Amino acid sequence: MSEKGPHILVIEDDPPIRRFLRASLSSHEFEVEEAATGREALMLATQRPPDLVILDLGLPDMDGLEIIRRLREWTTVPIVIVSARGQEKDKVAALDAGADDYLTKPFGVGELLARIRVAMRHSSRVGQQETAEFAVDELKVDLAARRVFVGGNEVHLTPIEYRLLIALVRHAGKVLTHRFLLKEVWGPPYVDQTHYLRIFMANLRRKIEADPARPRYLLTEQGVGYRLADE
Repeated sequence: MSEKGPHILVIEDDPPIRRFLRASLSSHEFEVEEAATGREALMLATQRPPDLVILDLGLPDMDGLEIIRRLREWTTVPIVIVSARGQEKDKVAALDAGADDYLTKPFGVGELLARIRVAMRHSSRVGQQETAEFAVDELKVDLAARRVFVGGNEVHLTPIEYRLLIALVRHAGKVLTHRFLLKEVWGPPYVDQTHYLRIFMANLRRKIEADPARPRYLLTEQGVGYRLADE
């Protein structure tokens, strides 16, 4: 990271939005670099790898999904999408291509900063030795002993429920698509069996959440997937 603070590459072709992002991020001690096209962005990213990328999918010279794929060929840098494309299929496509999070325009500065913090926390854990314990609020997962506790009381999970929870724990804070979770937990032949995921997520919530209808930990990203809260 730069001495001036984390270095963020903003890839956005709309000048007013670039100015808004620069002003908002600079005021929170981020160092901001800008690109208005995909080609310029890829060149800047290779010349000076950023700590995080903010990417608009609708660029004049290259689709944003192609930029994600090109970056993912050589870097795990967090990528946060900011786009006017609000349809679920666009979110799923970007996340499946390797993006870490997705914000639909218009959005507030507070929400953007929160997503950046989550993406950078997740990035800092990638490549590090897996910690023996995950904890947030009253939820505690002892990975070494394969035990789960809520409020100090042990929760007994089935093997599939445990695998589903661990997939979320390993990517805590990040949106995981239905296809990703189905592939991780059940295997590639099951990537379209979303009803499996709904059933087991409901069971997991009944065991972990104080109010399954208003979950604290296992959050739904409507039509896209799930996210495990990490704060």
